[in-house]
Amino acid sequence: MHKNGALMKETSLFTHSRQETLALAGRFAKALQGGEIIFLRGPIGAGKTVFVKGVAAALGLKSSPVSASFSLMKEYKNKSVKLFHIDLFRLSEGEVFNLGFEEMLEDEKSIILAEWPDPIAHMLPADRLEMEFVLKQADEREIKLAAFGRVSQRLLEELCRASKM
Repeated sequence: MHKNGALMKETSLFTHSRQETLALAGRFAKALQGGEIIFLRGPIGAGKTVFVKGVAAALGLKSSPVSASFSLMKEYKNKSVKLFHIDLFRLSEGEVFNLGFEEMLEDEKSIILAEWPDPIAHMLPADRLEMEFVLKQADEREIKLAAFGRVSQRLLEELCRASKM
């Protein structure tokens, strides 16, 4: 399948609790090397920020991410990693430039986790992992994954392996 000229690979994973989502994110974080871009979609309360919390904890970041809806962007870093958590929920395309998004994309060592990425649809890098969190019954979540490019396909495969642990 092709989208925006990039080869795409798709699959879905399931979690059944907040703890499972945190654990999955933590195992997945071990595959992150810097330079990865991950876009998270889904309704409020679907688990996007929980996933970001699990990644940050596994990367050894002392601050625990909270919803970036009110701050729009939070940067978390330690000596070895820099994580940007962005929430574009209420932003227009023009307002995105004020965040310095382009500069974040140029930093090859940064990991970018962006919720509600639609205002930057035309700016999406060719190589990115997209995650859509779908609410199911009770605490179950379906996480639909779409990889565009080699780096994101490696991440998709790592996330699938992490879900089997």
